[in-house]
Amino acid sequence: MMKGFYNLTSGMLTQGRRLDVVAHNMTNITSAGYKADRYTDRTFDEVMAVRVGNKDKSPYWEMGTTQSHILAPDQIYTDFEQGSLEQTDLPLDFAIWGDGFFAVQRDGAVSYTRSGSFTLDDDGYLCLSELGQVLDPEGNPIQLYTDKINADAAGNIYTEDGDYLATLGVFAFEDNGALERDDYGLFVGQGAQPTQEATIRHKWVERSNVDMVREMVNMMTAQRALQSAAQMSKIYDQVINKATNDIGRL
Repeated sequence: MMKGFYNLTSGMLTQGRRLDVVAHNMTNITSAGYKADRYTDRTFDEVMAVRVGNKDKSPYWEMGTTQSHILAPDQIYTDFEQGSLEQTDLPLDFAIWGDGFFAVQRDGAVSYTRSGSFTLDDDGYLCLSELGQVLDPEGNPIQLYTDKINADAAGNIYTEDGDYLATLGVFAFEDNGALERDDYGLFVGQGAQPTQEATIRHKWVERSNVDMVREMVNMMTAQRALQSAAQMSKIYDQVINKATNDIGRL
């Protein structure tokens, strides 16, 4: 009986976490350059089998009737799949096609983003919506003074008369999976290197890679599983109460 309670409670906590991730993704579906989070879990026994003992997990044996179905969080990871590009015709909008990130400096710290919906601050520096100044490949802030610009596929920015102004920095990591999202929705990590392999699209932005249909399906599945677990827990509670109050008198 108690094992059933543990399994149901585990299921409710798991579905609650999954709903939190889905809600965060759906909230940011219109955020330029946003990358969706994914939630995965494993049973407690699977986690223990991976974390305990030698690195070589073969051969292994099934745990039989003692096997637990209690779920434990595995990881929440970011899906860095390319989002679709949308033409905006705004002079300070840029999109990356391929692997890489724009670099943004705030209070001396550098973060990375796929959002290229930029503006100019009061000093004429290219910036990301008050989150920081955009950097060139050498790590220096980009000062334009004007939004009357043109840009090529390499990220070189020119005036309308063809005078060179600056170059947008695009930075790549060996493993995007090592990046962590900060409090501002930007990514932080070590080992960023300037890259020229990505293509810059001027007056375009990359849209969120969140799939609304997928998120809706995940939300409905998690909600139904959560409701079922909650109803079953009520039945368990009623059975225990009956056993305590009625059968206990015999």
